[in-house]
Amino acid sequence: MIKENCGIVAAAGHDITDILYHGLRTIQHRGQESAGISVFKDGVKVRKGKGLVHEVFDQKAIDSLSACKGIAHVRYSTTGGEDSHCYQPMMIHTSFGELALAHNGEIVNAEELRKDLLSRGGSLRTHSDSEVMLRLLAENITLKGDVIEGIRELMRILIGSYSMALLINDRIYVARDPLGIRPLCIGQIGDASCAASESVVFDSLGGRMSRDVRPGEIIEIDPKGFMSHKGISAPNSGHCFFEWIYFARPDSYIEGRIVYDVRRKVGMTLARENPVDADFVIPVPDSGRAHAIGYCEAAGIPYAEGLIKNRYIQRTFIMPNQRDRETAVNLKLNALRPVIEGKKVILVDDSIVRGTTMKKIVKLVQDAGSKEVHIRVGCPPIRAPCYLGIDIKNRNEFIANKRNVEQIGEYLGCDSIAYISLEGLVDAIGLKKEKLCLGCLTGEYPLKIKGERMRKE
Repeated sequence: MIKENCGIVAAAGHDITDILYHGLRTIQHRGQESAGISVFKDGVKVRKGKGLVHEVFDQKAIDSLSACKGIAHVRYSTTGGEDSHCYQPMMIHTSFGELALAHNGEIVNAEELRKDLLSRGGSLRTHSDSEVMLRLLAENITLKGDVIEGIRELMRILIGSYSMALLINDRIYVARDPLGIRPLCIGQIGDASCAASESVVFDSLGGRMSRDVRPGEIIEIDPKGFMSHKGISAPNSGHCFFEWIYFARPDSYIEGRIVYDVRRKVGMTLARENPVDADFVIPVPDSGRAHAIGYCEAAGIPYAEGLIKNRYIQRTFIMPNQRDRETAVNLKLNALRPVIEGKKVILVDDSIVRGTTMKKIVKLVQDAGSKEVHIRVGCPPIRAPCYLGIDIKNRNEFIANKRNVEQIGEYLGCDSIAYISLEGLVDAIGLKKEKLCLGCLTGEYPLKIKGERMRKE
C-alpha cells in the first residue's frame, strides 16, 4: 500500500486549541507517525510527539496550549525519515522573533537548496525538506524586511509540492504551491478563521468551508477573516489525482468536487469499460467502497461486504516495511465465508502498487470458497515514481513495471483483472488533464524533475 502525505490545520480566534486538536483528529488518516501543535502564547510554543493525535495530547497538554492563534500538523515521513527532530510544527528563533512551520508535500530540489544553505554557513539539524524551507524562509524574511516578500521569495526558489502553515510571532499565514498539488482550504469554525488540508475539518467541527486556497496564493489568517496576497503563478495547475482516488476522506471537497462522488463515478466507469459476470461486487475496505458502489450501480450486480475490517489496525500504508504490511493484512481483514463461498465475486480496489497486499486478499477470498475472483482497479497502472509527497519512489517495486495486465493477474492468482483507463479517470474527476498531476501514471510531470519528462503545457 501507499504511504500517506501529511495534514495541516491553522486557526485564529477566541480559543482555538480545541479546533487544532479535533481538526488533527479529523485528518488523522493523512499521517499517523507524529502529531504537533504550535500556538502563540507569550511567545511561540510547540508541543509534538510520536503517535496518534490522542496519544500525543491528553487534556492537560491541550489546556496548556490554550491560545488565540496556532497551527498544527500530522505527519507521515517522505523526506527526512522518522527522526523525532522532523516532527512538526518545526520552530526556530530568528532576528525578527519566532517562526514555526507545518508542511504537507515534498520539495524536489531540497538537497540542492540544503547544500547551498550549508555552503553559506547555515546550520541544519535534520535531513527534512521542511527544515530547509524553514531556514530559507527565516533568511528571506530577514533579507527582505517583509514577511509576505519573504514567503514569496521562498516560493520562487522551491520546486515541489507544499501546502504550508506558518506562525510568525503572533501572525498566521498559509500558502499553497503554484501548481496546487496538495489540497488546502479556508473557512470559519465558530468565531475562528481557519485553514485545513481537507474541508471535512469544517464539517466535523460545525463550521463552514469558504473556498480552496488558490494555487500560488498566500493568505494571512486573522480572527476577523482572511487577507489574500499574490504569491507565485504557474501556467496551469497540477492537482494530485490520488487525493480523489485514495488519500482524502470521501466526505471532503477538493477543488469543488466531493471525493465520494468522484470515486463513485470511477466505479461506474470501471463497470462500463470492464464488464464481467459475477454474483457480488465486494469492496476492499475502506478506500474501495465508493468505487464498488459505483460499479454496482452501472453493472447491476449486487453489492456485498465480503471482507470485514478490524478497525483497530492501522492502515497498511503507514507500516514501515513490507513484512509489517503483509502481517497487517492478515490482522486487518477477514473474509466472510457465507457471502463468498461458491460465488463469483468482483473485488474493487482504489489502486495497486506493489501487488503483495492484493495477492494476499485474493488468497483470503479463495480460501473462503469463492468460485471465481475478478479484480477491478480504480486507478490506471502505476509505473513511475512520485516526487511530490507520496512514498512510491522505486520503479522496481511497481507490479505494473514488471508485468503486463495479464501477467499481473497471473501473479495475483485471480481469474481476471482490469484497470480504469486514463481517460476514464480524468473524466470521473471532472478536471482537464492538464490541470492534474498524473506523473506516476504517465511518467510526465507538471514541473521539472531531473531525469524525468516534463509534461507539455
